[in-house]
Order: sequence, then structure tokens, then C-alpha cells
Amino acid sequence: MMNTYPGKIYATESFGAVDGPGVRFIVFLQGCRMRCRYCHNPETWQEGKYSSYTLQYASDILREALRYRTYWKNGGGITVSGGEPLLQLDFVRELFTLAKERGIHTVLDTAGNPFTTAEPFFSKFKKVCEVTDLFMLDLKEMNEQKHQKLTGQTNKNIHDMARYLSKHGHAMWIRHVLVPGWTDTKENLTALHDFIYTLHTVKRVEILPYHTMGTVKWEKLQLPYTLSAVVPPTEAEIIRAKQLIGAFD
Repeated sequence: MMNTYPGKIYATESFGAVDGPGVRFIVFLQGCRMRCRYCHNPETWQEGKYSSYTLQYASDILREALRYRTYWKNGGGITVSGGEPLLQLDFVRELFTLAKERGIHTVLDTAGNPFTTAEPFFSKFKKVCEVTDLFMLDLKEMNEQKHQKLTGQTNKNIHDMARYLSKHGHAMWIRHVLVPGWTDTKENLTALHDFIYTLHTVKRVEILPYHTMGTVKWEKLQLPYTLSAVVPPTEAEIIRAKQLIGAFD
């Protein structure tokens, strides 16, 4: 069953400290349908002049990850991120199945955009849920029209995914990127608070301050960066957002 579906691997990171519990081995997958204005990995969006990925099987990735297992303290393990990992469900299922056979903690870091209850996606997604210990879900903006302006995509199915995970007992960490002038309004943060507290399996809520470290990649890709006038939030703005959302970490 294993090694049937090679994954499009953009990169791996050996000692990730902010992508789930403890120290983790991070697998970044190629491909994403969202076009977030502040994306710090635009080179993972699609195949093109500046994108670079390798095709690797689950067993190869696990073999590489296991070299660092002695460093996985405080509940560490393997995180699959992106790009968008939900676009490669078959590969993720194979990797996480192998990981669980070794007793390794698994995290799926997703923006939820591909989620649908249509087939064949939904059956594959449910199988991935069976071998995923934690979902890290990025909720970018609650208002759908603003979400579309920010990401190019709707958020209705993303909210449906959060509800599904909650209903079926799958643990979540919720993340929100705080972008001054975009996602930091009281209306958005209050709506985010209200939505999160309808979910029953959220273990952690994180505010991720907007930063500009990815702008050089936009320049390299010759893409217009539309948030060039936006500055990172102040500490006071971050504290305010945490208070409005009720973030805990």
C-alpha cells in the first residue's frame, strides 16, 4: 500500500520549533490555490520558472525524518505543511500511516481551502484524519468578501472543515495572521472569537504577526506585492488582538 503516491516536496526542515508541539521535522509540499497577499512562500503556489520540487515517496521522507528523532522533545514529531497539503492527500495519508506505525506524532498544517464533502476528496480526507494527531488551521479573515480580496478564495468551505473536525473530535490549533488594516479590525477579531468558541476541539489559538520577510521572493517571481505599505503590528496591537480573540498559547 505504501509508496504508491509520490509527494511533490518543496523542502524539508529538520528542527522546526513553531509548527506544532515540540521540535518537529517539517515537510513543505508544492502547490496552493490560494493567493494570499502576504504569502511568505509564493514559490510553492505552482510549477513555474522559480519553483523547484522533487518527487519523493513517503518511506523516503520518513527515513530522512527518523535521523532526527532523538531531538523530538516535548511531543515533537512530523508536520506536513505547504503550499497546501490537502492537495496531496494520498501522499499525506501514506506518510502519516508510516509515522503512526512508528509511534510518531503527526500534524497537518493547512489553510483548509481544498476542503469539500464531494468525492473523491472527502473519503480521502477522512482517511487522513484517522492518522493525524493535530490539525493546525489558518483562519485568515471571517468576512467572506474580505477573505476573497485577501486570498482570492472563499472561506465558507474552510469554516465547514473546522466544524467537521470539531464534530468528529479532531484536535485543532487555530492560527490567525494579524495584518494591520486588513485582518485586525474589531469586527473580524470578534467574529473570529465567536466562531472559535463554537468549536469543541480547539487546544490552542495563536496570533501570528504579519511580517515582510517574504517580499524578496515576490520580487524574484516578478509578482506585484500589494501590501508594501503595510508595517508589522506593534506589541500593543498584538495584545489587543489576543484579548479580542481570546487567544491562548
